[in-house]
Amino acid sequence: MTPQQYCQQKTRESGSSFTLSFLCLSAERRAAMTALYAFCREVDDVVDECSDYQIAQTKLTWWRQEIHRLFHETPQHPVTKALHPFLSRFGLQESHFLDIINGMELDTQYNRYADQDQLQHYCYRVASVVGILSAHIFGFTQAATLNYAHDLGMAFQLTNIIRDVGEDARRGRIYIPLDRLAAHGVSEDALLHSQAGAATEALLRSMIAQAEAFYDSALAQLPAEDRRAQLPGLIMAAVYRTLLHEIAEAPNMVLTHKIALPPFRKLRLAVAAWLRYRW
Repeated sequence: MTPQQYCQQKTRESGSSFTLSFLCLSAERRAAMTALYAFCREVDDVVDECSDYQIAQTKLTWWRQEIHRLFHETPQHPVTKALHPFLSRFGLQESHFLDIINGMELDTQYNRYADQDQLQHYCYRVASVVGILSAHIFGFTQAATLNYAHDLGMAFQLTNIIRDVGEDARRGRIYIPLDRLAAHGVSEDALLHSQAGAATEALLRSMIAQAEAFYDSALAQLPAEDRRAQLPGLIMAAVYRTLLHEIAEAPNMVLTHKIALPPFRKLRLAVAAWLRYRW
């Protein structure tokens, strides 16, 4: 199996909606995005699959060393071997890959976030940095496009957090900042035990509003000159924002169910976004 085939398999196994947006890319850019996505899956799997803190730390340390080898020596892993040809081609930076690893590491250190600043620091590392790397692969001519990519990453991660509130709580994790819970009169136990009510609905609506603000900010900052190149991100914005609107219909449902869009609807949204932004 070649490094590229390994990344393709890793990406297929994830079942992520993000891969839908890769279809509008050239073969070269699609290969680069597949390798980037596979890298994110690899380091995320370290956290998801290792219950032992020390083992997770050891594996993440290995990945930091592998990123050093990727940029300065000879990479060993199929994912980094697949990434290697694209580093100079798309101006990918070592610090961004290390940021992603450091962001994933936060999940081994915390299962609560005290305030919005702490949560945004996490979201920046695990999502906005991925958005910035993706923007480089997609191509851009205006510096403001990186601000768009930053805010779109924040919007995506907040949407994920809202969607997964119940699932995360069942694993003992709460990503909604504790000061926001307190401000809405919602206890940690209410989320951990899926206790729905007016207070939890108001809390979730406040999170939805925050995510919506990041979508608005992202789209407002994307220069017209770069819309065509950034089409994959715009496709995913259409899919993820629609998911957010579905959740907003009955926010408390996320406490007990994982809300998802059916594949055909995601495809229709992708086609509509492609028709809207392709010129």
